[in-house]
Amino acid sequence: MHLICVRMVYICVWVWAWAWANAASGMAVHDDCKLKFLELKAKRTYRFIVYKIEEKQKQVIVEKLGEPTDSYEDFSASLPANECRYAVYDFDFMTEENVPRSRIVFIAWSPDISKVRSKMIYASSKDRFKRELDGIQVELQATDPTEMGIDVIKSRTM
Repeated sequence: MHLICVRMVYICVWVWAWAWANAASGMAVHDDCKLKFLELKAKRTYRFIVYKIEEKQKQVIVEKLGEPTDSYEDFSASLPANECRYAVYDFDFMTEENVPRSRIVFIAWSPDISKVRSKMIYASSKDRFKRELDGIQVELQATDPTEMGIDVIKSRTM
């Protein structure tokens, strides 16, 4: 009898998690997200964009835009220490041949101390959101600032 109860609980939890994840992955993407990304990519109007999921509206929105003169430190400081976010950063660098280059880096920011529900929503919505942003060249998943430091980005882009 105990084994049957354990299996039933396991099945119920699995069905709930599957249904919840599928509902979360249906998160809409506000048109402004795509528009601002295209401006960053084509016109270099922004250095970075931070995106946030608005759970009540069930959509991804633009939370912050970084000016072209903003530094990587400004970008890092714009990510909350205890909440998940998506972000794109326009990373400029010089190749070994002294040729200036730029790469658009997508960062899925999911701090260890953020709420489990938030982590699940961001994780299940990430692929759909990334498909809306055509032109991402590098992707990082970060749970603390050391996983998305400038040295990590340099090593992934060169």
